[in-house]
Amino acid sequence: MAALTTISLPSLQKIASGKVRDLFTLPDPNALLFVASDRLSAFDVVMANGIPNKGAILTLLSAHWFRVLSQRIPSLRTHFISLDIPAGLTAEETSAIKNRSMQVRKLEVLKVEAIVRGYITGSAWKEYQAKGTVHGLAMPQGMQLSQKFPKAIYTPSTKADAGAHDENIHPDDAWKEIGDKETAKKVEELALTIYNTAAAYAEERGIIIADTKFEFARDADGNIYLVDEVLTPDSSRFWPKDAYELGKEQDSFDKQFIRNWLIKEGLKAKEGVTIPDDICAATEEKYKEVFYLLTGTKFEDAAKN
Repeated sequence: MAALTTISLPSLQKIASGKVRDLFTLPDPNALLFVASDRLSAFDVVMANGIPNKGAILTLLSAHWFRVLSQRIPSLRTHFISLDIPAGLTAEETSAIKNRSMQVRKLEVLKVEAIVRGYITGSAWKEYQAKGTVHGLAMPQGMQLSQKFPKAIYTPSTKADAGAHDENIHPDDAWKEIGDKETAKKVEELALTIYNTAAAYAEERGIIIADTKFEFARDADGNIYLVDEVLTPDSSRFWPKDAYELGKEQDSFDKQFIRNWLIKEGLKAKEGVTIPDDICAATEEKYKEVFYLLTGTKFEDAAKN
């Protein structure tokens, strides 16, 4: 199956297009249609080609997590309404967005990337090597690559507009992006609660969630909701627990595989890069494998329902 990188739904009005997802209006003024393409973004750049089935994998896995987290954190609010395809679409439109769309609540998205880290790797490791800190937070001396933090840490970044780059910020400064300190504190506490709950669930299934990115929104009453994708291979680092080894880079079930290829080829943050077919196929298989490990269902079977 070819990757679907352009979403066309003439029956609905498109109101936004992100690196991976497109957003459409619905007849219900309080709801939106969230559609995940197969576009691939790395280092804040969208590749020229995509990963087959990626949008469906991300959507079905996010829906799974919304259900799991709502069961395990009863007070949690999410934007997820259903995977139902809206009425009134043509047969072609319905086929195009099957398994890759979800109806969600219309909310005010908060302008911060709520990143939680359980293990030190990536940009956190680079900062630690240089300064002994992560997002400006002092860390224990003598940590090794891929080491687990004493407890998960909240390390937010800005939520940049299209074409710009997110920037790491100190947790104490996140309120400047959100608008008030009370909401910023709620987001921090909620992000840590969700991460710790998800990490325990994943570890039972042989997966370490090294770090992940959440997004939040609020309604007119100030209630905070978990939105966007959640705990997918695009937004998280997933490591196989049985292969974990302190002090080294870990195998992963996420787009770190793509990032590593881009770095190796000298293509980091370059525009217009086409990912080779074999790298695309290997990435698709990694996404499918972690989908199975986390949900207990093969992606192909989940996509039939």
